[in-house]
Amino acid sequence: MDNQGFISVEYLFSFFIILIIATGLLVYSTNTINSSLNIESNINHRLILDDVANSIRQVDSNGEFYSKYIKLPITDESYVLTIDRNKLIIEYDNKKGEALLPSIDTYSTYKMYPGHIYKIEKTHEQKILIK
Repeated sequence: MDNQGFISVEYLFSFFIILIIATGLLVYSTNTINSSLNIESNINHRLILDDVANSIRQVDSNGEFYSKYIKLPITDESYVLTIDRNKLIIEYDNKKGEALLPSIDTYSTYKMYPGHIYKIEKTHEQKILIK
């Protein structure tokens, strides 16, 4: 700015360049934060899926009448676990994850919800029962 109160073109140009760079950094940082939150959610749900699958495999690998209790954790996002034949499926936020349960024989399709306690049991018929 000179003595008469006018802004020079260089100063005005520099100000707009700085404003554009700051806006770009803000957009980039917002996208990065959202991406990391999405990855964290995916990992948390995948860990839940793997823990339940490992519990079912553990019950299946032990003898008749072996049972184990599991409690599904409550998360910020709602999810449903479904056991259908030899697959364990988790569904949350219009996403789906699967874990295979080879050679697992169940009585029917089961749905499991967060916050509930379930008993996984191997019956005398060598099938998995979830109560």
